[in-house]
Amino acid sequence: MDQIAQAVLVLQRDGLVVYPTDTVYGLGADAFSEDAIRRVYEAKGRPLSQPISIAVADVEMAQAVSCIDDTAVGIMERLLPGPVTVVLPAKTCLPEILTGGTGFIGIRIPAHPVPEALTRMLDGPITATSANLHGDRDPATTNDVRVPHDLMIEGGKLPGTPSTVVDLVHRRILRQGEGWRRVEAVLSAPR
Repeated sequence: MDQIAQAVLVLQRDGLVVYPTDTVYGLGADAFSEDAIRRVYEAKGRPLSQPISIAVADVEMAQAVSCIDDTAVGIMERLLPGPVTVVLPAKTCLPEILTGGTGFIGIRIPAHPVPEALTRMLDGPITATSANLHGDRDPATTNDVRVPHDLMIEGGKLPGTPSTVVDLVHRRILRQGEGWRRVEAVLSAPR
């Protein structure tokens, strides 16, 4: 059995998978399973009031779990896949625990084959929080990963800079990360 298929089996059983992205190592769990999401919060020591982002395979999967207007779709198509997390209103199909009570969800489409394969084979989103203890340095190598997990997919040394977070409802950058200047240019371009 290949590593992706093995990881999907772990995810289907509410397990935690460390996986490479285009920015840092992520901690993946089935984003539709509240039990799995609670395990992510516990593993990271993260307060439940702080939302956890998800990774999806494509814009169509993002539309299934969030409320996206045509302008936001256009922005996403220009920025993704890539090192950007877009924040949108969450649909009720996602467990509320993911939003930290905000009603909004951060969505990534990493430009990396592993998260794409995981979300396609699982046929659903996975958590896309960094595989670190809350407040610790973002993991650029598997040696940097200190969180409990059930399976780790090696992806070599990653850039180590987290994604840029952009609120697509209010059209503003919430966190400057990898590629933030490109995001700024797309947001300021005439619609």
